[in-house]
Amino acid sequence: MPETSKDRCTACAGADGSGCAGCAGCDTPDRNAEPERVIFTEEMRKTYTILMPTMLPRHFRIVSRVFARFGYKTEPLEIGLHGDSRPVIDAGLKYVHNDACYPAILIVGQFIAALESGQYDPHKVALLLTQTGGGCRASNYIALLRKALIRAGYAYVPVISLNTVGLEQMPGFKITLPLLHKGLYAILYGDLIMLLLNQCRPYETVPGTAEALADEWSTRLAEEMTSGRLRYRDVKATYRRIIADFAAIDGVDARRTAPKLKVGIVGEIFVKFSALGNNQLEKFLISEGAEPVMGGLVDFFLYSITDSIMDYKLYGLRFFKSRIYKIAYRFFLHKQDDLIRAIRENDLFTPPTSFRHTATMTAGYMGMGMKMGEGWLLTAEMLELIDEGVRNIVCAQPFGCLPNHIVGKGMMKPIKERHPEVNLVAIDYDAGATQINQENRIKLMLANAKRTGTGGEAVRG
Repeated sequence: MPETSKDRCTACAGADGSGCAGCAGCDTPDRNAEPERVIFTEEMRKTYTILMPTMLPRHFRIVSRVFARFGYKTEPLEIGLHGDSRPVIDAGLKYVHNDACYPAILIVGQFIAALESGQYDPHKVALLLTQTGGGCRASNYIALLRKALIRAGYAYVPVISLNTVGLEQMPGFKITLPLLHKGLYAILYGDLIMLLLNQCRPYETVPGTAEALADEWSTRLAEEMTSGRLRYRDVKATYRRIIADFAAIDGVDARRTAPKLKVGIVGEIFVKFSALGNNQLEKFLISEGAEPVMGGLVDFFLYSITDSIMDYKLYGLRFFKSRIYKIAYRFFLHKQDDLIRAIRENDLFTPPTSFRHTATMTAGYMGMGMKMGEGWLLTAEMLELIDEGVRNIVCAQPFGCLPNHIVGKGMMKPIKERHPEVNLVAIDYDAGATQINQENRIKLMLANAKRTGTGGEAVRG
């Protein structure tokens, strides 16, 4: 009788093949093997659906249509975003060690849960993941994902790296300047909707009105991205139409006359922005009678560009690239300034702070060479919020994230010494952390703010 793969696995790792080390001739995947790259080809581009983890649903919905405009069929994942996060967490923990940072567990879990859901043909999908190329463990998520795919039986699924530094190049997926240009507009649109939504939801007379309007505009903007040439004057005109629609929501005028207690949100980018990662933090704050205040995604891009410029100033690295990044920095900053001006035209809403001001905030606290993870940006955002009158700040961070504990939690003491009136609370998010404990700590901060009168109620304008 010929020997079966099950017989061979019994000798090395158990009859089910779990932990198989890859005995000779065994057709069970080596679960300890280094992950191999599956190339995403030009032919795949025509027929494959590219799945994206969803950090910011509205941003990514619009960005997805930008990709469609350039010939890519992409789909942002919705699994786990609406309070059903446990299957995603469990899938992540099954294939990623708990010592890995929480966003890695969630992102891998979301991908695996999607592949196992039956909604997609695993042989016709690819997975898209961003890489910064920096010192954060996020640069290694792709390796973790490939190992998870091998263990889950999806070793054939291609993984695409979205980056601008030349990592993991794939013949079927290329980042071009026109794609980046239109993608920037999508991000600015997303930042605008996120800001207006957070400033309207606490005041709306009919609950859900602002959310419905945000969904409507997200759909309209996504359709706009698939059109032909997108003129910038049309983008700026759209800003004003969006702002006018949100200003017309019944009850929002109370933001002038009876402003809510404002709570800033800073932290590691995924946990800061993702409702999956922070247990619906924005909705929780609103339910507690607060108005969430947070910077936009474009700030993180400007921060990343600034770091590349600083590489030359501090270390003498990449002179030519530093010149290119300076051009990109001015371009991004100009676009952000136009968005700020559009918001400022309506005194009902508070515009974000220009990044050129944000970048000056860490003077006297830390140098700009601190760029692991969110680096100096995290401290700068806290100081920026304080400067703008927000006296209550939640620092959301994955448990065990070294960069964020240094520049987030680690910088709270010197910030408190200079600003004793400010309430700062660091909240760790992890697969083993309980939501009730996280929320109770935030409730304690809010109670203290109400008791001491540190609401930060001033409307920025």
